[in-house]
Amino acid sequence: MLDVIIIGSGPAGLAAAIYAMRAGLQTLVIEKQPMSGGQILNTVDVDNYPGLPGIGGFELGMNFHQHAQKLGAQFVTAEVTAIEAATEKEKVVVTTGQNYTCRTIVLAMGATHRMLGVPGEEALRGMGVSYCATCDGAFFRGKTVAVIGGGDVALEDALFLARGCEKVYLIHRRDTFRGARSLQQKVFDTLNIEVIWDSVVESIEGEGMVQLLQLRNKRTGQQSALSVQGVFIAVGISPDTDMVRELVDCDENGYICADETCETSVPGIFAAGDLRTKPLRQIVTAAADGANAITSAENYLYHCD
Repeated sequence: MLDVIIIGSGPAGLAAAIYAMRAGLQTLVIEKQPMSGGQILNTVDVDNYPGLPGIGGFELGMNFHQHAQKLGAQFVTAEVTAIEAATEKEKVVVTTGQNYTCRTIVLAMGATHRMLGVPGEEALRGMGVSYCATCDGAFFRGKTVAVIGGGDVALEDALFLARGCEKVYLIHRRDTFRGARSLQQKVFDTLNIEVIWDSVVESIEGEGMVQLLQLRNKRTGQQSALSVQGVFIAVGISPDTDMVRELVDCDENGYICADETCETSVPGIFAAGDLRTKPLRQIVTAAADGANAITSAENYLYHCD
């Protein structure tokens, strides 16, 4: 029987695999896709991971995978369809390939940014289209960008970008924001933020990099073109937790309830990375979660023996 099964092979899952192998635990990583790395595989440049400024997302993901593999971590490609917490000392992970028995589980399936679903979005992803202002904002210093959304994240992104960008357009489909009043006031008080109300993006255009947004005013139907060098899409994020929402406690948005120990409501099951309740979702915090989850798993196994 395995000591730990890690479900997911993004930064959280791979960091967990590295720490598990260093702890001498019998470890299996189950990854849905045939390539490790998670969301960072779609990131052209990563400029905020300590010690590796400007590294490509694909390269960083491969480095994580190779580190875990060099230590002896085993990987299998399969989709997990269910988890059966049979007993406190034995859990069964059901996959499309076969079933695996283990003593502890680390849930590290991550989360998915909601997309606008407009022409040009996918083609220009990583080339001016971003879903993380704190990750990519530094690449747009002195430039003109747009933020799409009206919640807290969109307002915070606009304020963050305004510190370094020449101009920030904040585009919202309604005539009022959903975000906190305090954030709204800060946005209105920031001179280089311009709000475009009642408008939606019809398409994102550019040759190799974002150059234009085609907008439509929902109230008047008027169409217009907005020249920008980057667009930050902040219309929500969905944790990939559908499979476990009946197993472990989740909040109203589907994030697994777990603090820095990564302990969930089910003994022996831990949550690491973007799918757990936390204020900041970055590569470095996901990697930290992987370390914390394995430390907690070690403590659990010690007290179970």
